[in-house]
Amino acid sequence: MANNASLPVVETQGTSTAEPPAKGRPTTGVDETLAPPAPTPERLASLDAFRGFIMFWIIGGEGLMAGLQALGHNRVIDAIVYELRHTPWQGLRFYDCIWPCFMLMVGVSIPLAFAKRSLTQSYHQQMAHALRRTAVLFLLGSVRESVSLGSPYWVELSSALQPIAIAYFIAFLLARKSWKFQAAVAALILAGYAFLLAFVPAPGIAAGSYELNHNLVHYVDIAVLGQKHWDIWPYAPEGWGTVLSTIPTVSTTILGLLIGELLLSNRSKESKAKVIGAVGLLCLALGYALSPFVPVVMKMWTSSYGILTAGWACLMFLFFYWILDVRGYRKGSFLFAVIGANAIFIYMFTSLIHLGSIVGVFTKDIAGLLPRSGLLFQEVAVLVVEWLILFWMYRRRIFIKA
Repeated sequence: MANNASLPVVETQGTSTAEPPAKGRPTTGVDETLAPPAPTPERLASLDAFRGFIMFWIIGGEGLMAGLQALGHNRVIDAIVYELRHTPWQGLRFYDCIWPCFMLMVGVSIPLAFAKRSLTQSYHQQMAHALRRTAVLFLLGSVRESVSLGSPYWVELSSALQPIAIAYFIAFLLARKSWKFQAAVAALILAGYAFLLAFVPAPGIAAGSYELNHNLVHYVDIAVLGQKHWDIWPYAPEGWGTVLSTIPTVSTTILGLLIGELLLSNRSKESKAKVIGAVGLLCLALGYALSPFVPVVMKMWTSSYGILTAGWACLMFLFFYWILDVRGYRKGSFLFAVIGANAIFIYMFTSLIHLGSIVGVFTKDIAGLLPRSGLLFQEVAVLVVEWLILFWMYRRRIFIKA
């Protein structure tokens, strides 16, 4: 994820939680233990709101905080701005959790969309749909990076969309497997990746090296992509991993897949919330326990980082699920839901169109009259315009999907 954050991409309009099929229901020749349950009209409001909350920071929340900081430094604003920057190398900040949050949400969405599509489509039709979506997402990632960097970058796995495309398709293939199998795959991926970095050396690089641009991930990138690519890649000095570090991202999406299946179960909402909270806390405990041995490095997506951020992502989702879907308190969530309903559109829109320069034509004179408030005024104006565009689409039920 080179200098940017991630994005949810799977279909979630009309996603819902549902009860499993009743015993004694006529079968269709398909193993009923693998067949997805039929959805009910109840919508999972927390997923849209959570997605919108995370996307808010990508499309303007960071700039908004910078504008507030320009008014004058104070401990609270300075602390927030600090958390809205990626960790230079080892460590963890809020902004480092954005990508894993979206990887988790992608997984959560798959069982919900799968249950809906199973009512009208065969598995082969759904497979074709998943393949098309994977291809579109991968190409959108290419377009975004190519435009951003000013030259063709067809494979850019350190950015958001292409790893999401890969993880989405793998999670889709696992959607009909048992939860034990899914959990085992996720655990094996993280364990295998951890052992790979810990025990496999590279020419001139000792096994277990986690140094900036002097590790196995960096070596494999040069071997696969070529030194020429690395020399002209603007994010090379920051140490972003590409090829190998895509592998462990799949585990977070599989965890989301498990949570999505939990939400479709016949457990009470309170019970579901307790399970999600327990999983989140367990991941935090494991991640922090592992961190003295495997450093938390986002740009390598080390296993400690993957486990730790999966825990934080679970707890953040739990907050929205508890407030919106369990307790039913939905006032104010509409502001985020409007963003979350068209996340892929606003992500690509803000990546390809520099709205700030357009809005600035109409706001620069006013901003010029506010020496210390000019940046804040500009950022608020951009956010308002973005939200109004999304609100217009939301009211007309225009939902752009990959």
